[in-house]
Amino acid sequence: MNTNVEQYWNGRKVLVTGAEGFIGSTLVDLLVARGAEVRALVHYKPYAERGYLARYLTGGEVEMTAGDVRDAGRVLDAVEGCETVFHLAALIGIPYSYQAPEAYVQTNVVGTQNVAAACLRHGARLVHTSTSEVYGTAITAPISEQHPLQPQSPYSASKIGADMMALSYHHSFDLPVSVVRPFNTYGPRQSARAVIPAILAQLHAGATEIRLGSLTPTRDFTYVGDTAEGFLAVGASDRTLGEAVNLGTGSEVSIGDLAHALIAASGREARVVVDPARLRPSGSEVERLLSDNSRARELADWKPRVELAEGLERTSAWVAAHLDAFAPDRYQV
Repeated sequence: MNTNVEQYWNGRKVLVTGAEGFIGSTLVDLLVARGAEVRALVHYKPYAERGYLARYLTGGEVEMTAGDVRDAGRVLDAVEGCETVFHLAALIGIPYSYQAPEAYVQTNVVGTQNVAAACLRHGARLVHTSTSEVYGTAITAPISEQHPLQPQSPYSASKIGADMMALSYHHSFDLPVSVVRPFNTYGPRQSARAVIPAILAQLHAGATEIRLGSLTPTRDFTYVGDTAEGFLAVGASDRTLGEAVNLGTGSEVSIGDLAHALIAASGREARVVVDPARLRPSGSEVERLLSDNSRARELADWKPRVELAEGLERTSAWVAAHLDAFAPDRYQV
């Protein structure tokens, strides 16, 4: 743990967009624990559901504001008075991006432009969230931030556009911008559209046959607590301004081997089969993601701490305790 990072956030006014999500809510918890004054921009819902931020509704530790990053005026209001903006709001499901690519452009690209413009107007620093999917299948590995960007899905294309929009505000207007590029974050609170909770939900529901897409792609899985700590480290370091910074472990595992590790972590017995409905379109599957995290270590003094086996056990316990929130028999895009 970097003590300077812990102290840095004490008393700072911070906005988190996408704050009710998987990584966003974990980041909010860390910021509150570090003493930050947190404002959460959550997606407007007429029934006022706040997901994993519900526990803050009565305590006052987090200021809630509802809106949509596609609404420039609402974003401008949300950023006012904040020193740093962690921008996590995005459409993230890859399969759904094949069905609704325009929605991804509007939320991810236009939404990011709205956030950057609001930060420029109010003098706030922007920490923008990217994804390892922007690299596509590795040409060289481990993947450094200089690796070519390859839009192998509408989702990855929209995130490449969002990254470039954020960085353009740094180069054109001197906006202090850092781009955080997580590799396959997992852990408690992740939805069933992701591979790890999807497998665990099937196992804890008693399935003896685990249905997956391609088993050969490899991924670099990072525990959500480590990823959130990386956001704070990058946001506290001026050396990351104008830079994209990978957050990954520097190790990889195939989806097939991951499934067997999850079977072991759950204590269940099952066999793994390929489900054609879960396969990506030809040419869209990213076959290998393996991070080079040396820039995060050098510029932000960050490194992952939770080993995969430990993280999978924690996640398995969480899914088992929240199984009623999952639909194990349905493929969620």
